[in-house]
Amino acid sequence: MNTVAKALRLRIEELLKEKGMSRYRLAMNCGITHSTLKNIMNETVADSLLSTVILIAYGFGMSVSEFLDSPLFAEDRLDI
Repeated sequence: MNTVAKALRLRIEELLKEKGMSRYRLAMNCGITHSTLKNIMNETVADSLLSTVILIAYGFGMSVSEFLDSPLFAEDRLDI
């Protein structure tokens, strides 16, 4: 079972690899600081604000539903 923070990190890693994108480029694309993305990737934040998740999805050029459309976010697989 994943925490929300872990599922978010795993999905970002998955999409970075799929799109051949660096963390720095993603931070620039979504308009968040590199340190915010670093904190998300290090799971040092208990929960990310929805606005940040929306910006990350936009940084990948996708809708929030496309971003969240992953088995990683299935409610029965998350420890909420």
